[in-house]
Amino acid sequence: MHVVANKLQLTLAILKPDCMACPHIISEIRRIMLENEFWLVRTKMVKLSREQAEQFYSVHQEKFFYNRLVTFMCSGPIGVHVLARDDAINTWRKLLGPTKVLRTVFEEPTSIRGRFGLTDTRNCAHGSDSEETANTEIQFFFPEIDIDKFREEIRKFLEEKGTMFFNEKSCEHECRN
Repeated sequence: MHVVANKLQLTLAILKPDCMACPHIISEIRRIMLENEFWLVRTKMVKLSREQAEQFYSVHQEKFFYNRLVTFMCSGPIGVHVLARDDAINTWRKLLGPTKVLRTVFEEPTSIRGRFGLTDTRNCAHGSDSEETANTEIQFFFPEIDIDKFREEIRKFLEEKGTMFFNEKSCEHECRN
């Protein structure tokens, strides 16, 4: 993958409980990530408590769908990935398609949500909407990561022409010289 080190961007991708219940969908979404030249630089599977889901989605607290979303997000395990590539946020959101599944089915039927989304809540996956949000969301799930330092380490590695290899067992890319 050709990446311009100074344009590298991180984003958070979440595979929601509806998706995680279907191994073939998980495999297909990860294939899409890799085909679109994302590096999966951190991966974990998490079962959110209600309190964690409420905290993560607190920005939606006053919206009509908040309780339904929180309840759904703590109903089963989720797959959480830190993705890296040029223009990661926009690229991932474009692959996801619109949040509203009915609209997505007609406007972007080949998108992830168009193919696998069930409802507006059970829409398969989440993607950060801005760099600021991505940083906040990554810190929520990966508090051990110093994002600026982490991004710099990846950039430095790329500038030194290192190679990234995908480890299927850990579902993460690894840096090798």
